[in-house]
Amino acid sequence: MFLSARVLIAVLSLCFTGGLALAEEASVESQSILDQYVKATEGQREKLRGVTMDVNIAAELPKLQKRGTMIALRTISKVGRITYEALKFEGDNTIKKELIARYLSAETEVGSKGAPPITPQYYKFKFKGVNAREGKNVYVFQLSPKKKLPGTFKGELWLDTETYLPVREQGQLAKNPSVFIRRFQFERTYEIKDGVAVPKHTHGVVETRLWGKAEMDVNFSNLQELPSNETSSLITGSQLANTPH
Repeated sequence: MFLSARVLIAVLSLCFTGGLALAEEASVESQSILDQYVKATEGQREKLRGVTMDVNIAAELPKLQKRGTMIALRTISKVGRITYEALKFEGDNTIKKELIARYLSAETEVGSKGAPPITPQYYKFKFKGVNAREGKNVYVFQLSPKKKLPGTFKGELWLDTETYLPVREQGQLAKNPSVFIRRFQFERTYEIKDGVAVPKHTHGVVETRLWGKAEMDVNFSNLQELPSNETSSLITGSQLANTPH
């Protein structure tokens, strides 16, 4: 039996309004999660200033079969300036000068200018749901920058469901840090300690203009407060050339 036009309209209306209600409920939930995230990350930058970290950087050019590893001390000053002190390097000089030096230079430049925080002021957020990660659930947001500023990226942000702090960021830089680079894709993971999302590991895949694909892994460890009388030197390409082996 065919439904009358009146009944059909009523059914469609219920379906439509029901769908709107679900969409509104999902929107309210995602906005609540986003609000909690913004609140949880307020002051994160300040908490990670005036500190040092041990850094191990391993990079390679698979096509050329060249590899290199650097151990360095990463310092974030009280005003947010990122500097590096190279302690040891092993491997091919091409890796040291053309990959690691450029990476450090790009990060210190972005850090000195202040990369935009991952907030609704600079990014569009789209809630993708809840995923399981290492036995724990995380909130997943899709991100796209409102403007292609240095340090911004298009990709995903994963949040811890208990603290609303970031545990993973991945994507592609919206603006390449150098003409040397065609594309920079990355994945950053964080470890939550005492209410702070501390950098743990960064994996980057770079499409270079000269040597094809380059890969880099950066591991962070041993976070410590920086003594008031201690400083660290900014590494430039020429300084890095003299790094001890």
